[in-house]
Amino acid sequence: MIDMKWIRNDPERVKENIRKKFQNDKLPLVDEVVELDRQFREAKVQGDTLRNQRKTISKKIGALMGQGKKDEAEAIKAEVKDLGAQLEALEQKETELSARIREIMLVIPNFIDDSVPIGKDDSENVEVERFGEPVVPDFPVPYHVDIMERVNGIDIDAARETSGNGFYYLRGDIARLHSSILAYARDFMIDKGFTYYIPPFMIRSNVVTGVMSFAEMEGMMYKIEGEDLYLIGTSEHSMIGKFIDKILPESDLPQTLTSYSPCFRKEVGAHGIEERGVYRIHQFEKQEMIVVCKPEESMDWFHKMYHYTVEFFCSMDIPVRTLECCSGDLADLKVKSIDVEAWSPRQKKYFEVGSCSNLGDAQARRLGIRVKAEDGTKYFAHTLNNTVVAPPRMLIAFLENNLCEDGSIRIPEPLQRYMFTDAIRPEA
Repeated sequence: MIDMKWIRNDPERVKENIRKKFQNDKLPLVDEVVELDRQFREAKVQGDTLRNQRKTISKKIGALMGQGKKDEAEAIKAEVKDLGAQLEALEQKETELSARIREIMLVIPNFIDDSVPIGKDDSENVEVERFGEPVVPDFPVPYHVDIMERVNGIDIDAARETSGNGFYYLRGDIARLHSSILAYARDFMIDKGFTYYIPPFMIRSNVVTGVMSFAEMEGMMYKIEGEDLYLIGTSEHSMIGKFIDKILPESDLPQTLTSYSPCFRKEVGAHGIEERGVYRIHQFEKQEMIVVCKPEESMDWFHKMYHYTVEFFCSMDIPVRTLECCSGDLADLKVKSIDVEAWSPRQKKYFEVGSCSNLGDAQARRLGIRVKAEDGTKYFAHTLNNTVVAPPRMLIAFLENNLCEDGSIRIPEPLQRYMFTDAIRPEA
């Protein structure tokens, strides 16, 4: 959510930003909210005037009663009652206008950074840099589920019976590998100076609408029936929500947090919850990183954060590239976003394994997360989030890039202290 002052003072800049995001259907909302804001401020001035009048007249009534002029006091009371009725109507109008203004402000997109490439959708995202050498081995690389089945590490058929498509059972060494990757990611981020958290896995609706757009919420979140609770789609939701309505001393910034959680997603509109694959699923686990910082530091943190993910994947011999999201592919709250994509030897292309986002002060403005400077002034914090690793999607890249010709799976050195072995071998 952007500052109302921007819309009030420079509506054309707001409209230009909407055009850059190819959301021209939202252009009329700018003029509408400008007019509603004018009416709201006018009603507030009228209300303040009436409140002052009522206060003055009430004092006069008290004085008259003190002088024994009861009849005169009673006559003026009728005037106070009339002012009260007018004030009640104005306050109702203020409430209705405020609600509609917020409704509109929640769907007007955040300002994108000047460095963001302009494009309509993800087909126009721009490659930034590659890390590691993408290799296609001399032997065929099987589908990731086939690799796992060869070591008796997955059971999708049983999960389909218990839960439907988009679920799976991991077992044995593949389950251990999954947990080891998360443990390594946890320790990797702790070594970078981040504080480890395990957050609540459910959040209230006011947090949901603070951390994401309505379109994202509808396509992602599972609602708990009969309660004001939603299952989280990522631990970022809980972790940013942790600061709701807080005023943080500037000396406490930056807040650098890394959190583990299961994640639950509807994946509405996803083309193919695969019947056998684990790429797009309803339930998975993830290690996330979150930063709350001063505005002038947010771009530096943005670059640090996605490079941490690059470093993490490269440490396990998985080639990656970074891809800058174009304007039309940015969610409405985001200022700038970079995806990290891992190399798939089987498909001979890269695929997304993580995303780093700078949201500016949009989430903080929605959630009331402010910072108090040493001079006493207050301002909204900037928030950022990034995926460290999200198994089992990451398992696809890991298995394909560490598969040996004999069917065994090599365990890179950083994971060996968690797995207590240098390889996973097919069962005899």
